[in-house]
Amino acid sequence: MATWANLGLQDSSSPLMEQLNFFHDHTLLILIMITVLIAYIMFMLFFNKFTNRYLLHGQTIEIIWTILPAVILMFIAFPSLRLLYLMDEINSPLITLKAIGHQWYWSYEYSNFLNLEFDSYMIPTNELDMNNFRLLDVDNRIILPLNNQIRILVTATDVIHSWTVPSLGVKIDATPGRLNQTNFLINQPGLFFGQCSEICGANHSFMPIVIESIPMNFFIKWISSQIN
Repeated sequence: MATWANLGLQDSSSPLMEQLNFFHDHTLLILIMITVLIAYIMFMLFFNKFTNRYLLHGQTIEIIWTILPAVILMFIAFPSLRLLYLMDEINSPLITLKAIGHQWYWSYEYSNFLNLEFDSYMIPTNELDMNNFRLLDVDNRIILPLNNQIRILVTATDVIHSWTVPSLGVKIDATPGRLNQTNFLINQPGLFFGQCSEICGANHSFMPIVIESIPMNFFIKWISSQIN
């Protein structure tokens, strides 16, 4: 989850988010190199007194500053396209979770099991325990097994919402009348917090998401307790 003075991305808890972090750093390095080079050239132009009255054209430098930006863009575009295809790929999911956005709470359905569904509301500030996070904790968490492919189907009943968990690299719109899907894999146990990321009305800030990732044997016990 985000912490005080955290200006960067959250620590990754899925392989896709780890790749997104690498791509962010890769692109930022290229941008820093371009910025330093252009700043140096502009500084030298302002403060030197060199002149050439006979310079009318320079085909060599024009070829260089046409081809070089294209090559730099390729170094950004190819990793980006690779990540886009990876994020869109659904790899034989073990569990399908359906998230339904409402004003202003989430409903969840475990599609692989009969009658396993619940609403998830934010815990009001006056009902928080000492170990809860204000505006982030919910009364019913999503329970998912770690190290397994999870498919999530997202929709809404009223207005557009957005189901977002930054540490998993997941952000997908919940649109009324439309079913969007994506997948993720959680590679460590713990709690993962998210929020609705599409302005959806007065209480937009108060519909958080909490995923609890647990080993498969504990997940099976939880499922058995919910169904029986």
